[in-house]
Amino acid sequence: MTKIALITGANKGIGFEIARLLAEQGVTAIIGARDEERGRAAGEKLGLPYVRIDVTDEAVVAAAAKWIEQEYGRLDILVNNAGIAGSLSAPAPSGTPAQALREVYETNVFGVVTVTNAMLPLLRASEAGRIVNMSSELGSLTLAMDRSTPYWDANYITYNSSKSALNMITVSYAKELMDTPIKVNAANPGYCATDLNHHTGFRTAEQGAAIAVRLATIGADGPTGGYLEDAGDLPW
Repeated sequence: MTKIALITGANKGIGFEIARLLAEQGVTAIIGARDEERGRAAGEKLGLPYVRIDVTDEAVVAAAAKWIEQEYGRLDILVNNAGIAGSLSAPAPSGTPAQALREVYETNVFGVVTVTNAMLPLLRASEAGRIVNMSSELGSLTLAMDRSTPYWDANYITYNSSKSALNMITVSYAKELMDTPIKVNAANPGYCATDLNHHTGFRTAEQGAAIAVRLATIGADGPTGGYLEDAGDLPW
């Protein structure tokens, strides 16, 4: 049976590569994107279906879930990839307005909850659902407090704290779903060259997508409630 996947923010960058790599494995990877023109263009380029999804709009998310149910009856893989950086040249935390956090959290945190809750009934209809939340090493509290790493100086309160929150969201869903076939994990793509960071990263989007694809296709003996990158587990 062909697996059905939804990748949010899949019209470009890492999300696009996740969709492409899943499709290479025979998965029907639905391109989820807010911008209809760009989303359809990405779908046409890959020969994949598109659905409009704005993770900050509950009505649009609900409509996307309804469409997937009508078209496929279930969802086997959900990759919560859509995210924004906010300002990575922001002032010190004490100079960052709360509104800046609200804007980033709306997509990176609340958006993930909105999409996951809407898609969970479809994932429960799968024989072995998989949820992958695209996190970051910048969300690691352990690395953030390690002066010997580059993360000590990368003190971006908006983006970093949103990914720390996402990690707890990942654990929370994993615990709720522990006795089901659904596995929930957080993936760190590494510092990839994407629009998010103005293409300053040293890894490619394809390299960043690899860990998400691996977690999206793990078997029954794979992890759940994990925080992983290519090399293995990351410290919380």
